Amino acid sequence: MLITNATIITKEDETRIIPDQAIFLEDGLIAAIGPEKALTAWFEAKEVLDARGQLVMPGNVCAHTHFYGAFARGMSIPGKAPADFPQILQKLWWPLDKALDEDAVRLSAQVMLLDAIRNGTTTLIDHHASPNAIPGSLDVIKEAVEQAGLRAVLCYEVTDRDGPEKAAAGIAENMRFLRQQAGDQAGMVKAMFGLHASLTLSDSTLEACRRAAPENAGFHIHAAEHESDEYDSLQKSGLRVVDRLHQFGILGKNTILAHGVHTDSREAAILAQTETWLSHQPRSNMNNGVGVAPIESLLRMGVRVCLGTDGFPHAMWEEARFAYMLQKVHYRDPRRMPGDQVYSMLVENNTELAGRFFNNAPLGVLMEGAPADLIFVDYRPHTPLTAGNLPWHMIFGFQERMVTTTICAGKALMVDRELKTIDEGAITAQARDMAPKVWRRYEDIAKKYG
Repeated sequence: MLITNATIITKEDETRIIPDQAIFLEDGLIAAIGPEKALTAWFEAKEVLDARGQLVMPGNVCAHTHFYGAFARGMSIPGKAPADFPQILQKLWWPLDKALDEDAVRLSAQVMLLDAIRNGTTTLIDHHASPNAIPGSLDVIKEAVEQAGLRAVLCYEVTDRDGPEKAAAGIAENMRFLRQQAGDQAGMVKAMFGLHASLTLSDSTLEACRRAAPENAGFHIHAAEHESDEYDSLQKSGLRVVDRLHQFGILGKNTILAHGVHTDSREAAILAQTETWLSHQPRSNMNNGVGVAPIESLLRMGVRVCLGTDGFPHAMWEEARFAYMLQKVHYRDPRRMPGDQVYSMLVENNTELAGRFFNNAPLGVLMEGAPADLIFVDYRPHTPLTAGNLPWHMIFGFQERMVTTTICAGKALMVDRELKTIDEGAITAQARDMAPKVWRRYEDIAKKYG
């Protein structure tokens, strides 16, 4: 594929914005970048995409999401509204994940992947739960990812809340999928070992997970999202959540902790020392009323903080805007959370994290030899756009509706807003047909939670 008439944003060590460029893609990689006249003369392409002067930049990465939550959109929670996060878990998420069968798992993934393509997000790190459809569930999601043409890192969340047999089934599903994907080095789907949260994991289950997982597999777990997680950990072990996970060998360079809202300074130091990743989801935290994560303090301690969506739409620029503004309103100080720091979390940290699972590929950069994960953005600024002010254009100017073309591994998934790999009409129709069935099962299960 030859992309012509592009204004490229390189996002290398030194970001550059260069107009009138062409990009030649071959074997899923960026093979050449240069002036359009030169590349047109040098390469004969099977497919030519005219960027029409639009910005061409690397696709975005989501560090933490839940495909399985797709059917929550528009759903009514029976009875009184949940008063706090533990009630949200008991009244919404735990009955909903039990309502999913294999078909619902597939459709949940498909609609979320469709959303990612439209929003210009090309790599997603998912955290899955379907207690009544555990074996093979990661294969169902993998098939949807491969059909969509995106990159993803998948895992199944192990928990004790549904009894020892299902905890064992969750461990088995993680191990099966880890072994399976280890043999597919060039594949677009990778594996982690999923854990729900400290508050639903006993010492024996944590120990079983650590023993089962390969040394460098990496874990994906919620941590300190609400105070209840810390209180539970202290009651179980006399340790705070991060300390407890560290004691069981869960932390490390390939592990992702989601949220970390209620971590203290000692926990931050442990995360920094172990080089564990922390994913921040400000939209979800605001919606659940769990508090505001001390992101600037975590960054100052050396914690590698990324941005995820927690199942919200995969609109990463929107997530970045919330990250930028939430700290300001929380501390009532407009100097908090500067734009370049938010930009670094999204553009540098997210892509470095994702690259670890894809053979240390340089995701998130536009240079020769990098994976050809690209988006076209129809952004026509009325003020100068430079490498120096790019973070603030991202926060105050970029909108996901401006994404017109999404390419992953050199394959066009959307061109001029027309989806190429997913039949949007068919998938959304199937999901609308499925949703009432899922909601009825959910309501029956929710009654048991009171």
